[in-house]
Amino acid sequence: MSETAGRLDITALHREVLGQVLDKWSVLVLEELCDGPCRFNQLRRLVPVTQKSLTATLRRLERNGIVQRVVISDRPVAIEYRITTLGKTLRDPIDAILRWSDEHLGEIERARARFDDAAAG
Repeated sequence: MSETAGRLDITALHREVLGQVLDKWSVLVLEELCDGPCRFNQLRRLVPVTQKSLTATLRRLERNGIVQRVVISDRPVAIEYRITTLGKTLRDPIDAILRWSDEHLGEIERARARFDDAAAG
């Protein structure tokens, strides 16, 4: 990331990575994997998502080096997903965003209500 006059330049690659790592399903999957490795069906029970969306999310996270897919048995096939060292570095930034949203939730809800009232009337 380069800086222009003290401001960080956000590139298309930055937007792509942030979009893939911070989407709603990725954040929920990472929350579960921070507690420890999980198998696919275990994640399906923990994260309210379709099988197709969970598969796509795990593949994106794996491609970005955030999650590791590990074959733990070949008969029957058993796959486990683990958060990588790189993935663990996301914990603090995600927690900061969650704290910010929690601290400002009332203000956000009031702004939404004002917007919705203005749009309706």
